Amino acid sequence: MVAALTAMMGFIFVLFFAPNVETLVVGEVLCGIPWGIFQTLAVSYASEVCPVVLRPYLTTYINMCWVFGQFVASGVNRGAVQRHDQWAYRIPFAVQWIWPLPILIGCLFAPESPWWHVRHGDHEGARRALKRLTSDNDPDFSIDNTIAMIEYTNELEKKLAAGTSYRDCFQGIDLRRTEIVCGVWIVQTLCGTNIMGYSSYFLVQAGLPTVHSFDLSMGQLGLGLLGTLGSWFLMPHFGRRTLHFTGVSILCIIMFIVGCLGFSHASSSKWAVGAMLIVFTFVYDFTVGPVAYSLVSEMSSTRLKSKTVVLARCCYNISNIVVNVLTNYQLSSSSWNWGVRAAYFWAGTAFICAVWEYFRLPEPKGRTYSELDMLFEQRVPARKFKSTKVDPFNGDHQYAHPSEIMEDMSLDKFDIK
Repeated sequence: MVAALTAMMGFIFVLFFAPNVETLVVGEVLCGIPWGIFQTLAVSYASEVCPVVLRPYLTTYINMCWVFGQFVASGVNRGAVQRHDQWAYRIPFAVQWIWPLPILIGCLFAPESPWWHVRHGDHEGARRALKRLTSDNDPDFSIDNTIAMIEYTNELEKKLAAGTSYRDCFQGIDLRRTEIVCGVWIVQTLCGTNIMGYSSYFLVQAGLPTVHSFDLSMGQLGLGLLGTLGSWFLMPHFGRRTLHFTGVSILCIIMFIVGCLGFSHASSSKWAVGAMLIVFTFVYDFTVGPVAYSLVSEMSSTRLKSKTVVLARCCYNISNIVVNVLTNYQLSSSSWNWGVRAAYFWAGTAFICAVWEYFRLPEPKGRTYSELDMLFEQRVPARKFKSTKVDPFNGDHQYAHPSEIMEDMSLDKFDIK
């Protein structure tokens, strides 16, 4: 992360001083390397440094960071949209220099994941990391028990599926977990969010002035921030599967309504389209946007988490390329010129996503990583994840008992509650 932030500061120079479009493309490609690192590391790290009860909040907070960044970018573009000199595009690039340095300083003080230390056999490193991540004032917390639980889960996963290569992500029970993680992120691109991302251009195509289009896009991103906050209050009461599936279903309906508004020639329908996009953003950042990060962090096994997240994010980026190309053709007046009626297409893809989720997306709410391992090993159907009871420390099933694993690891002194 530190290396990526350092590279980011250097690559912004290419964007800012680009004398032509070709150099600008090179700068964007170079920036794509640290951007990809940010996308994958944040989810893995967030899921490994917090307890189960806080896991959904910290992982979904990543979505809030995305929305906050988009809000700032939209504000900067709104301020520069009426300029007609070179600073109209140089100022937005220059603003990017503000962020890497303070974030880099924060990362220097952040401890490494205790799970990473355990996977590399550094038990003392895991102990030091946990001391920095926890408070000494909690009498119910035991560093020894926590490390033993991490080691037990790590050993259990090694017994279930030995190996940590990318090939292992496509073998046995991990193939299903890889499909789910990749699918959850692909749903983000196929449920119509490209219309949300192109909202300013989309609204211009609908007939609104450029300045008003940027004003509406800032409003929708502001509601997106509130939506992510709202998801924190819903997740303790509703499962991740419930929120995600409900969100995709509502987005499908909204896209269908937007498509219908495309047949109206009244001036009020243009503002109605803008209002529906604002509602779309709120619903997306209330459900699909933040909940996806929680699902991605929970559905992959801990030993293959980093590789599974990388594969999933690659699928997301590839699908995003396809979706963006399609959207440009759909909205451009010189190509297909679908205009607002392009929303019909994304209503259809959102419907397909909802069907996939109904049959394939499990419910991980309240489950530890070892419990999720068992549910996947027993090939429990996605719709029965919530109701199936499992006990990772029950010696009546095929899994090794903690005492056996601890004996193999010469850690039988640990007391796992």
